[in-house]
Amino acid sequence: MRLVRFGPRGSEKPGLIDAQGTLRDLSSVVSDIHGPTLSPESLARLRALDTSSLPAVPADTRLGPCVGQVPNVVCIGLNYSDHAAETNTPIPTQPIVFNKHTSALAGPNDPVVIAPGSGKLDWEVELAIVIGRPAWHVSEAEALQYVAGYCLCNDVSERAWQIEMEGQWTKGKSYLGYAPIGPWLLTADEVPDPQNIDLWLDVNGTRRQTGNTRTQIFGVATIVSYLSRFMALQPGDVIPTGTPPGVGLGQKPPVFLKDGDVMTLGSDLLGTQRQQTIAYSDAMGAAWRAGHLPAL
Repeated sequence: MRLVRFGPRGSEKPGLIDAQGTLRDLSSVVSDIHGPTLSPESLARLRALDTSSLPAVPADTRLGPCVGQVPNVVCIGLNYSDHAAETNTPIPTQPIVFNKHTSALAGPNDPVVIAPGSGKLDWEVELAIVIGRPAWHVSEAEALQYVAGYCLCNDVSERAWQIEMEGQWTKGKSYLGYAPIGPWLLTADEVPDPQNIDLWLDVNGTRRQTGNTRTQIFGVATIVSYLSRFMALQPGDVIPTGTPPGVGLGQKPPVFLKDGDVMTLGSDLLGTQRQQTIAYSDAMGAAWRAGHLPAL
């Protein structure tokens, strides 16, 4: 199944894309695409639905983050050896783990805001794992049983904040909207091999990244098992698994995003995203502080 969330920012409804490519409203069946919906039992009930009986939604409706009420965004860094090489970083012997704040989550086609003082904004196309069952101390052999599905993620990164400031990477990874996910969550039963998923990303029509998860240093099963040693993973947790080579930091000379640039990224299985960068404005900040999600 291809599960989605659609509608205005902050008021998204659950939905799915049927076999004919029609967006269908699931709000009469489940309250959201979130932890409780992602259990094996709940997904089995959704698979049994007659999707043609569900209300159709206009194709131009905004898509939100494909998972809602996400407890944690736990990321894996430098998970492709050629990406580690292009950033002049040693190849890790264990998964590098960092967090993105959940407010970084955004819809697949939402604009990406360039923060005040940002000068090294970068792109990273990634496969993201979505957890469907509580996972704590699970083996690699059983790890995939805890995965509800997979989605595309753009791990947008402000490199100066990530690398040149003291402390953890989280500062450079967590700005509002710096984790677009979707367009859909593809349930795990429709992914024959998570270690054979193509990924690509263009900037302004120029191909920058081309990769496949087969070249990951640490595969999906290893990542889920490894993380479950250090934290109790919860249903709805999103785990971006690292990016292939071709990021802006790795270009010679480095190339970073500027106002008006367009990122297009995708995968044959996981769909496509499109984001245009826009400059931050005081009006955006005022709207957010007043409790209103900015209409970007």
